[in-house]
Amino acid sequence: MDPSPFHERDLDDDAEEFIVGWAREFPRYDPVALVVYVNQLPAHGDAQHLVETAVHNYFAYREELNRFEFRYLLKRGRDSLIIGLAFLVACVLTSQLLQLRSGTLPIILREGLIIAGWVAMWRPMEIFLYEWWPLLRKGRLYQKLSRMHVEVRKRT
Repeated sequence: MDPSPFHERDLDDDAEEFIVGWAREFPRYDPVALVVYVNQLPAHGDAQHLVETAVHNYFAYREELNRFEFRYLLKRGRDSLIIGLAFLVACVLTSQLLQLRSGTLPIILREGLIIAGWVAMWRPMEIFLYEWWPLLRKGRLYQKLSRMHVEVRKRT
């Protein structure tokens, strides 16, 4: 442990991965606590308070970043939906115009336009059906970790 951690300092990547992975194993509403073992407590300063504040600030910051990422994903989903719907409408209207012509080529073009229009809807559907809830779950986990009890103990 750094004897004088800064409140804004990042956690070690391995430590964060361990804490987040460990906390995921518990049900969402079960409280968790973190016990940090150190070889030696600092002579001055309240290690308990410093470490707890640093951990809380770190996970509160991660929660805030996650919230921004969530908002950005929803904005991207809305933009993709508008573009996809406009393209789908254009494809359907064009395919209707091609229905007036006979022959194999107009049939192939009509079917291709319908397929292309629905393919354009793939990304918004992916965002609104699947991508938002893992971010929401991660944000809730960060929120939980930003409020957990942290205890510092001297290793015996």
